[in-house]
Amino acid sequence: MTNPTNPYETDLDKNSANYQALTPLSFLERTAKSFPDHIAVIGSQGKTTYRDFYIRCKKLASALTRHGIQKGDTVAVIAPNVQPMLECHYGVPMTGAVINTINIRLDAAAIAFILDHGEAKVLFVDREFSDVAKDALAQCEVKPFVIAMDDAEFKDGELIGNSEYEAFIADGDPDFEWLRPTDEWEAIALNYTSGTTGNPKGVVYHHRGAYLLAMGNVITTSMSRHATYLWTVPMFHCNGWCFTWSLSVVAGTHVCLRRVEAGAIFDACADHGVTHMCGAPIVMGFIANASDHDRRDLEHRVNFFTAAAPPPASIIQKMEESGFDVTHLYGLTETYGPAVINAWHAEWDELPPQERAQMKARQGVNYEVLEDLSVRDPETMAPVPRDGETMGEVMFKGNVVMKGYLKNPSATKDAFIGGWFHSGDLGVWHPDGYVQLKDRSKDIIISGGENISSIEVEDTLYRHPAILEAAVVARPDEKWGETPCAFINLKEGHDAVSEQDIIDFCRDNLAHYKCPKHIVFGELPKTSTGKIQKFKLRDRVPS
Repeated sequence: MTNPTNPYETDLDKNSANYQALTPLSFLERTAKSFPDHIAVIGSQGKTTYRDFYIRCKKLASALTRHGIQKGDTVAVIAPNVQPMLECHYGVPMTGAVINTINIRLDAAAIAFILDHGEAKVLFVDREFSDVAKDALAQCEVKPFVIAMDDAEFKDGELIGNSEYEAFIADGDPDFEWLRPTDEWEAIALNYTSGTTGNPKGVVYHHRGAYLLAMGNVITTSMSRHATYLWTVPMFHCNGWCFTWSLSVVAGTHVCLRRVEAGAIFDACADHGVTHMCGAPIVMGFIANASDHDRRDLEHRVNFFTAAAPPPASIIQKMEESGFDVTHLYGLTETYGPAVINAWHAEWDELPPQERAQMKARQGVNYEVLEDLSVRDPETMAPVPRDGETMGEVMFKGNVVMKGYLKNPSATKDAFIGGWFHSGDLGVWHPDGYVQLKDRSKDIIISGGENISSIEVEDTLYRHPAILEAAVVARPDEKWGETPCAFINLKEGHDAVSEQDIIDFCRDNLAHYKCPKHIVFGELPKTSTGKIQKFKLRDRVPS
């Protein structure tokens, strides 16, 4: 009950002097004033200082406002990790509009759905993706104003639309007074889930969450002033895990990378002194398995942060040998990207390499900006014992959890049952409070009444010297109900490895009931962020 005579709430009201709605846009404004001559972006356009970067963002916001974009409108972008994509993360919300970055690997039908569902008023399209964009625009009902993005690194695609990016912002006002949110709860970004079943869901971020996660990235990755960040995580994926805004906190330098390839990664790290980068396990694979031709000797260590599936211990070890210090993060689109970190203890450095790599593969504890993280029984909502064995659903609570799903109240309600965000991921809670994922709820394999973690089987497979990539899904079995089926992509030069070789290796390293009974060789389908698409593999399971 509120005390009506509480002196701390009497005549002490919010006003413009003591309260401002949080927004990550303020980071850029501050850094442009404090370090105007420091390099903000390195890309195909050359080097851009913070002074000029801020001006370009304001000119973009001004041009969009003159075009009629208002608070609450959606502005969509289809582009790789290039400077204009980065500028859109500031210029679009400076108008009060919501930025919707679209996965560049989606087909035309999926893009059309997103444009219609988000009611896009403007669409920016990098020329590399003009063909799929044209097909999508022909299918969708909304007819956004289309602006083409040109780039010196790619000249093969067609420039489509009503204007070209540089021409569009040319007449923008460099002194434009951008629109600050009046409420932190206002939307800043719209991101769509991968849509593995049915249409993708539109995840809505607010300014408060983006501000806090951007700050959280700086704290949890130990970013110091003027850090240099290499863009290998797509900016369309959770707004680049909010690092699009984080670099402005520390007056850091964005190194834009259009193509994520081993040689380009090593060159950027060596030539620009990259201090930090993030990537899915597939990016780790590029680095760990790089040829001698692509490798460069690095004179410094690079802080590498990975998310998605737990990285195999063998890959982590190879990364460390190549000059990259790996830290495991965890999160979902609904949590603004990673919001959990494997916060490292110094005493773990003394562990043998294999044990140390296994500790690194745990997901960890909540970011400082995430209020709570738990592993709970989804039926009773009771927390599971912290024994490292009892599985439950990983759940989140705090300011870096989405507002909800756009135009989908039932899915929003289901996601927040019991006052927690339900991740759909299964994990265990260790005695030290660290969370470790065991599987997606839909990926667990139940064989003869026993739960088999596909992640555990995959981690074993990755220890085989001939295996480049591995994924395990359930195969229906008349006797056991389900048994593991492994999909394997072999390293070059190891084609002689047989199905029985793989099965025998697993039997030497796993309980026999956990071992795959069937092996399928070949390329593994992936999302644009490097996640293996298990739903596609399930369709390929041999009968």
